[in-house]
Amino acid sequence: MLICAYNEQNIVKMKMENIGALDYPKDKLHIMWATDGSTDSTNEYLKAYPSIQITFHPERRGKTAAMNRAIPKIQTGIIIMTDANTMINPGAIKEIVRLFNDPSVGCVAGEKRVMARNNEHTAAKGEGLYWKYESTLKRWDYELYSAMGAAGELCAIRKELFDPIPEDTLLDDFILSMGMTVKGYRIAYTPYAYAFEYGSANIEEESKRKRRIAAGGLQSIWRLKNLMNPIKYPIVAFQFISHRVLRWSITPIALFTLIPLNTILVFSKAGTIYTIIWVLQIMFYAAAFGGYLSDTQGRRNRILYVPYYFMFMNINVFHGIRYLFTHKNTGVWEKVRRG
Repeated sequence: MLICAYNEQNIVKMKMENIGALDYPKDKLHIMWATDGSTDSTNEYLKAYPSIQITFHPERRGKTAAMNRAIPKIQTGIIIMTDANTMINPGAIKEIVRLFNDPSVGCVAGEKRVMARNNEHTAAKGEGLYWKYESTLKRWDYELYSAMGAAGELCAIRKELFDPIPEDTLLDDFILSMGMTVKGYRIAYTPYAYAFEYGSANIEEESKRKRRIAAGGLQSIWRLKNLMNPIKYPIVAFQFISHRVLRWSITPIALFTLIPLNTILVFSKAGTIYTIIWVLQIMFYAAAFGGYLSDTQGRRNRILYVPYYFMFMNINVFHGIRYLFTHKNTGVWEKVRRG
């Protein structure tokens, strides 16, 4: 098991207790922490656990660089990766190992579950709703052929299939897992191995995360462009384009171009159907704006936060474009405060 960490002294004890509670033979579970430029007492806290292996690099170069340094030192055939601040269920390891009995599986994606400390955390609630939707898509993708990517909170790969990835990669977990499909292997998905963490502390912190993900998504489309070849990857090409490419590129643009286009159609009397769609669009955007007002005033509306969070995600794609061009040549990103 590999845990990449940066300044995680406050979570070390809880994480190690979580690992200790896993239902898996201790003699078969090798634990490695790769600390990347930590300036707090993370390394000192980890020394209290003599059975684990620690790799440390004094200069912070990002999670991708930490993985590239650590994975070649791992001796086990299966590498399970999890974040320091996420806790996993007791049966997760057995479930992941079971799925690797299928030789066509090169990666296993666990489920990510997001918790809110209280019902007022709009960011956490929105993130939690998004991940329920994302988990459903992963399950459908896997039932068809292969999940499209794995979340770094809990995923696993066959070590023999690992290739170092560029250090400026923004979505290391996505690129690493999708690399398995490039090699002809599938990404299995299971809801029975799950990791849970608290959502972002507030909508501003969540925005930092979303713009990085959007930037990483656009970067990933370019780096995985060969997967869009339907001749070489007939099923994966369809899944990749429909699940990832359209979401990170066409959808945000469409959201802001359909209204003026439909307005033109309505006033040119193109047909009743366009008027109905136009009204529904305006109602949706009005609901999203209402959700925004509720959030800024500290009030949470269960109905309005769904369109609000949907628009919030897509607006951050445009921020992600700027992020991509201002964070070239580095995979280092700012940690998000959790609720």
